[in-house]
Amino acid sequence: MSEKKGSERYAKYVNPQWVKLLDLLGMDVQYERCLGTELFPVKGDPILDFLSGFCVYNAGHNHPAIIAALKDELDKNGPLMLQSHVPELAGVAAQRLCRHAGGSMERVFFTSSGSEGVETAIKFSRAYTKRNSILYCDGAFHGLTCGALALMGDPFWKEGFGPMMQATEAIPFNDLEALEEKLSTKKFAAFMLEPVQSEAGIKLPKGGYLTEVQRLCRRYGTLFVLDEVQTGIYRTGSFLAGQHYGVEPDMVILAKAMSGGLVPVGAVLMTQAISDSVFSSLKRAIIHASTFGENALAMRVVLATLDVLEAEKWGEKSAAAGEMFRKRLGEVLAPYEMFKEVRGLGMLSGIEWQSPKRLSLKVPFELFKKIHPGMFGQILVMHLFHEKKILTQICGNNFMVLKVAPPLIATSEQLDCFVKAIAETAEMIHTSGRFWTDAISMVGHAVKAGAI
Repeated sequence: MSEKKGSERYAKYVNPQWVKLLDLLGMDVQYERCLGTELFPVKGDPILDFLSGFCVYNAGHNHPAIIAALKDELDKNGPLMLQSHVPELAGVAAQRLCRHAGGSMERVFFTSSGSEGVETAIKFSRAYTKRNSILYCDGAFHGLTCGALALMGDPFWKEGFGPMMQATEAIPFNDLEALEEKLSTKKFAAFMLEPVQSEAGIKLPKGGYLTEVQRLCRRYGTLFVLDEVQTGIYRTGSFLAGQHYGVEPDMVILAKAMSGGLVPVGAVLMTQAISDSVFSSLKRAIIHASTFGENALAMRVVLATLDVLEAEKWGEKSAAAGEMFRKRLGEVLAPYEMFKEVRGLGMLSGIEWQSPKRLSLKVPFELFKKIHPGMFGQILVMHLFHEKKILTQICGNNFMVLKVAPPLIATSEQLDCFVKAIAETAEMIHTSGRFWTDAISMVGHAVKAGAI
């Protein structure tokens, strides 16, 4: 099937606006295969993946060992989704996840996505505490189901979907005073937060913040829930990002990288007491369930992905490589006035840009910002994709931060390639009119397509 035919069919039967957006960005590309850190288009040169499907491909694309494990499971012709037996692999996978998470993690509820995990955490925290309200942080991104949307402050994600769950409140990230003020009311079942706020711009917790969060939650009887959908499974170096800060949450939500990029799967890790508050009797054995959550292929992919990442110690390697990577990015970008800072943990980094002071840069920057606040970031993403053959994206709740999250298996040469590419791009932004000309062209196409 031709690329054009495939896009036309998708537009007709799935989502025409997604096709228009990719066409506007010039990123409507069909790939014939994806291996490791590389994407191979039907036409053109390979693309380096420095987005990892928003932290899905920690082990890289189509890892042969993970594929082999799935083939082996299929060849057994066993009960993949029988729903009326005890799936043994789920017990094996749960035990392993709890062992890696440590602390008081003793039970696991398996899901098919991170959003489903957030919904699970809302229900379980309410059941355990007998409270209804949930506290979250400004800038959070917890998912796009209605319960998860109620834990996100940006109205863009909620517009048009009617009233959200009302018993939720937001506080600033890293603000302990605001946290204690809310928790002291003793009305919150859970405080849900990302240990590193990914879509808010790769925002890191201040020293001692998470430790104090844990202490305050314990003091006021609120469950401490970490959303590690993007940060978990060694993305930040340790198995969980929270482990960098020595905390032991009451619940942890995982997904994305657990899948190996091959079978959707997620999990909510929790204490035994929280689990027992929901599954409290024979009558309630099926009170909360997920059709695909414990299927054999999903459980096998979890185990195989962990095998791959642990065998080569990719967590440890990515922690060291990520630190050096950010150091080099800071060095090459420091001379440029639009560069603000680079921050991150492990192989999750964000490059933040800022409004320029020089008039020749400030005028076009402010103009495009008025057209759309994400214009600068998207032109940057387009340039890296087309000119440097590198796939990235801006953060969903902070358009001035470029998310950089390659597979953990990215080589030093590939990291060097990105450093060189972003340095050359920064030079072009500051010394050439071409970057801004491309932005003007994009605006013209957007107007023609009715997007602006």
